[in-house]
Amino acid sequence: MAEDYSPLEREIRRLIAVAGPMPVAEYMRLCLSHPQYGYYITHEAIGAGGDFVTAPEVSQMFGELIGLWIAAAWEAMGAPDNVRLVELGPGRGTMMLDLLRAAKAAKKFYAALVLHLVEISPKLQALQRRRFADLDVPMWWHTTLAEVPDGPILVVANEFIDALPVHQAVKQAGRWHERVVAIGDDGALVIGAAADALPSFEATLPRELRNGPDGSFYEWRSDTVAFDIGRRVRNDGVALIIDYGHARQGLGETLQAVARHSFADPLKAPGEADLTAHVDFATLAISADIIGARSHGPVSQRDFLKALGIDARAAALKTARPEKSAEIDAALARLTGTGPNEMGELFKVLAIADPKIGPLPGLQPVSQAGSQERR
Repeated sequence: MAEDYSPLEREIRRLIAVAGPMPVAEYMRLCLSHPQYGYYITHEAIGAGGDFVTAPEVSQMFGELIGLWIAAAWEAMGAPDNVRLVELGPGRGTMMLDLLRAAKAAKKFYAALVLHLVEISPKLQALQRRRFADLDVPMWWHTTLAEVPDGPILVVANEFIDALPVHQAVKQAGRWHERVVAIGDDGALVIGAAADALPSFEATLPRELRNGPDGSFYEWRSDTVAFDIGRRVRNDGVALIIDYGHARQGLGETLQAVARHSFADPLKAPGEADLTAHVDFATLAISADIIGARSHGPVSQRDFLKALGIDARAAALKTARPEKSAEIDAALARLTGTGPNEMGELFKVLAIADPKIGPLPGLQPVSQAGSQERR
């Protein structure tokens, strides 16, 4: 019944009725960032009481090590005395608070910081203002990276790219068709294929993927964010991107919804669940290189955190608080483990930097990313 639909679902159905089936990317954009009913506008999603838990919420170790890494990146930039520290999608602010606490050990770095937080959610922005009220660093809020003033810049993005809208295509009868959300014969929202094939689409695919069989899926995001990040850091800047995804280009479908710490149907209750898709780190790196920046990595989160000394940090915390030893061990396993519910291999780390900057801790610069079937 129409009266049972949420306001966002009614709007999505209206748009489909007027313009026809909408691309999956447009559906995802509306679900997450509709100005009135989008998930990130209306929900505080992160944490035990929300829909999912991010690495900074697992343990303070994560943010602390990122803080030390950022300080090292600042040194590699030549230690500018006025640097913009930007976080894309700060969430509850947990990582930034842990990062800044660790960064205080580098007094000159801490004194050089001006904090810029890119956040579209009014609820989360209000929470961040409350949690950051006692910080002794200048800070500003923005809704886009473009609003951050020019100058030396350090960008951090943890679980930010995965929530950007993803396009999907499916191969049918030798042609690629964009996947779209439509209204099915039973009145429910369904995902299908656009009637017309995408013109010359196969020529845009990596060469290794062009002979995929019928039924193959391919996902891609707009290059805009990668270009924006690359453009900002290619002259006196560094960006660190941490997210779940694959290091090589490939075929596959990864769109998923999460609500109350469980997987959900992406088409049910639009705007009430978090929609994400795996990040294609190879394409991110290529896009950054095209715009004139230099990519470092990607590597697994496990390798990155271990290179930064997470095992030693865990040991120090257990010595200081032996009653928390089991909790610290569990957090270490969650952050660096390779099991199905652990982040160590699923999450990847990529840095994008000014080409004149040398090696960065835990990462190696790469010239070109490879391709293979997604796993």
